[in-house]
Amino acid sequence: MPEGDTVWLTARRLHEALAGRVLTRSDVRVPRYATTDLSGRVVTGVVARGKHLLTRVADGVTVHTHLRMDGAWRVRPAADRITPSHRIRLILANDTWQAVGYQLGIVEILPTARESSVVGHLGPDLLGPDWDPAEAARRLASQPARPVGEALLDQRNLAGVGNIFATEVLFLRGLSPWRPVSAVDDLHAVVELAQRLLDANKERDGAVSRPAQRGAGREPGSTAGPASPADDAGP
Repeated sequence: MPEGDTVWLTARRLHEALAGRVLTRSDVRVPRYATTDLSGRVVTGVVARGKHLLTRVADGVTVHTHLRMDGAWRVRPAADRITPSHRIRLILANDTWQAVGYQLGIVEILPTARESSVVGHLGPDLLGPDWDPAEAARRLASQPARPVGEALLDQRNLAGVGNIFATEVLFLRGLSPWRPVSAVDDLHAVVELAQRLLDANKERDGAVSRPAQRGAGREPGSTAGPASPADDAGP
């Protein structure tokens, strides 16, 4: 599943393509929202919250999406033809760019004022303005008997860590994932290392865990989006 750095980069690239522009097309291929039409409205911004994406549209509407395991976005010039595919869940386009969401695990439309109903349960976002290492450490410590590897993956503790970064953090700290949280000497060091790793990777297309060492890349389906809006980043 894509991790917080991938989702952060996806949000930035969608923001570059969509924000400040009027939607000329909105095609939501999810039965519940199939009749929703956002065309004619301005996209005010796209932000990441942990592994969630929030595309905010004028008049107080948010499009909430989540890549889950296999989702990806493709951003192309508006004039490009979109190849028909049953994998497409969402298309948002303006007169310059079109963003196409493939196999998105979650697609829902809600009032912006109610965003907390879908992301309010998340812990501090390692790449967000709300990042608070002390609060993240406190949340981890609140379940002392829990294995630390499992606790790191719980998005209610800190938002954005997935299997890759949890494994790297524990390896670099010399910790077994099965060690109880209560037996971890310095939880603050653990969460601060996690934040540094995600921050170091958020603008990269391949993971780096230590200086001068590149990882094997991202998990399948974790394509972040184009390096510039015109580049391919989809499945």
